[in-house]
Order: sequence, then C-alpha cells, then structure tokens
Amino acid sequence: MNIIVVESSTLANIAYDRTRELLQLEFNSRALYQYFSVPAAVYEGLLRASSKGNYFNQAIRGKFPYRRISDGQTEAQERGRAKPRQW
Repeated sequence: MNIIVVESSTLANIAYDRTRELLQLEFNSRALYQYFSVPAAVYEGLLRASSKGNYFNQAIRGKFPYRRISDGQTEAQERGRAKPRQW
C-alpha cells in the first residue's frame, strides 16, 4: 500500500491497495480505519478533494463496509502524545 500524508483538519494519512480495493484512513485523532470494496475512482477523488473531510463524509462514510483497527486514544495516551504511525 502506498501511504500518503495529507494536509487536512480531519485526515492524517491515506493508503490504498488497488488489488484489494482497500482504503485505509488514519484520522488526526489517530483512529485507524479500513474501508472495503472502495473503487479506485473514490480513492483518487479523495486525493484530489480540496476538503478531505467533506469528501469523506459525502463519498465514503456510510457507503462502504469498514472496520476500526485502532481508536487512537489509548496509543496516544501511552506515548504521552500522538506521533506519526509507522506502517
């Protein structure tokens, strides 16, 4: 998966696996989610969007099956402060 750090008030990192149509999003809260069966066009739209948060809410949230990998809060508390996740 190619990981892209983005400038966003909502998202920190975006990763996508074209073969599996798997979109992985790390939010600024450090919560980490995987979204399944996401077409490449949706991923590319997210990268191009001037507001990643608005695009996420309109085109991704509630539209694809997902799972939460990490809520981010426990890890941030254990480290004392949030740091970039190592993939």
